[in-house]
Parts: sequence; C-alpha cells; structure tokens
Amino acid sequence: MSVFEGGYHHSDTGLSPQAVLECKICWTVYDPAKGCDFRQIDPGTPFTALPEDWTCPTCGAERTQFLVQSDPGAPALLEEAAIRAKTRALEAEFIEIWHAKMRDVPMVNRALEVRAVGFRRHGEHLLGVLVSPWFMNLVLLPAETEDWSGLKPGAKEVIDFPSGAYEFTHNTREMIGGYKACSLFSMMGEFRTQEAAVDVARAVMAALFDEGNRAETDRRADIRASREAEAAAATLPEPDPEPSRRAVLTGGLAGGAAG
Repeated sequence: MSVFEGGYHHSDTGLSPQAVLECKICWTVYDPAKGCDFRQIDPGTPFTALPEDWTCPTCGAERTQFLVQSDPGAPALLEEAAIRAKTRALEAEFIEIWHAKMRDVPMVNRALEVRAVGFRRHGEHLLGVLVSPWFMNLVLLPAETEDWSGLKPGAKEVIDFPSGAYEFTHNTREMIGGYKACSLFSMMGEFRTQEAAVDVARAVMAALFDEGNRAETDRRADIRASREAEAAAATLPEPDPEPSRRAVLTGGLAGGAAG
C-alpha cells in the first residue's frame, strides 16, 4: 500500500523493517534489501535504522521527504497493534482489580505485577498467559466478530491443544467482556521475581503447542492422586521458585484440574 499523505513519520503504525520508501522530490527509492552504496549502508538496514544525517543520495533531501512506496511487513504490524490493544485492555482490567480489591489480600505476591505474556492468534481468537500477583492463567479472548458477553461465569469448557486437553472457565468483565481462562497457578508465592513468572508463562505458550508434551501431560490419575496427597499433608515443602513446565501444563488438564 502506498502512502503519499506525508512523510514516513506520519504513519500511525510505523514502518516494518521491509518498508521501501521513495523520495518525493526526485523519486529515488530506498530499498532495505539493497541498502545504500552511496553511504555504504549495508543491505538489510531498515529505513528507520539509517543514520540521522542520512539524506537522499540523488538530491540531498532529508529523510522526512521520503514516502512509503510499499511495506510488505505492514500486515504484521497491524496485527501486532491489534493484539497490543486487546492485551492492554486485559491488563488494565486486572490492574484495576489489583488496586481496588487485591492489594491488601495476604496471599498476593507483591513482587509481581499484572502482565499479558505471549498473546498470539489461535484460530480467530487470541490466546496467551496473564500473569498477576495472585494468579497465572491461560486466557482465550474472542474474535473481533464474536460477542462473549453472554458467557455464564463459572461454566466449564474443555479445549484441545497439541499438548493435551485443558479445562477453561467462562467469565466476564466490564472492560473486556467475556473471556475463557485456564488456571495455571491460583497462588503465586512460588515466584520470587516477575522475570521468573514471565519466563514460565513464555515456556507454557511454547510447550502448549508441542505434541511431544502430550504423553507427559496425559497422567490425570497420577496428578489427581498427587493433589489429594498434598491436600492431606500437614505441612507443605518449601516452594520451588521456578516451577517446572510439566507442573504448569498438567495444572490445567481437563479431568486433572481441581474444582
């Protein structure tokens, strides 16, 4: 798509590294795949990474005089912006809950903060992990054409992934409407830092789509027995600051999930 309303800096979504620009004075083209021999700019250098003093090699025009001729990476930027808008709304919803209801609750982990991690398209929906000081959940958001505001809070739904079948709970919130969540951690005391929690969230998103984990997570009877033993124990062991990927994945298994 060509943009001739103004300089490259007028774009609302920015430029991808593949963007090809054209001087509006002399029509000289800057193609990042070719670079710029005149200034010894290496091939693969995005327009936005050019030196501040770079000018048109033909007429000397400043960078602000260049227009977007084409941008093969623009669809990805638009998709990124759409996902970012959704996840910011999700974060804002739970930040509000944190400040309004949860900040003074003893069980919260004050070393953590609300953050949406690894959100990506799963079919037409958005799927990712929401980290907060009091839980970590897989969260599934509706497609742009769907309205989940009519979901019944507390209703259960089993959703299949390459690594196994997971139980999601329906819910609704004022700011984001309906969503579906699979509990990974209902308490976050095992995490000593935000970085550790985010690392586990990212590992979950990678492992969720790995078929090699299906055999590892298909241990529902063992998981149930383990949880019953833990509940019956008079004391609990010192928590591991970095929970295993298997422990996280099995936590949301349908049939193995508690409650």
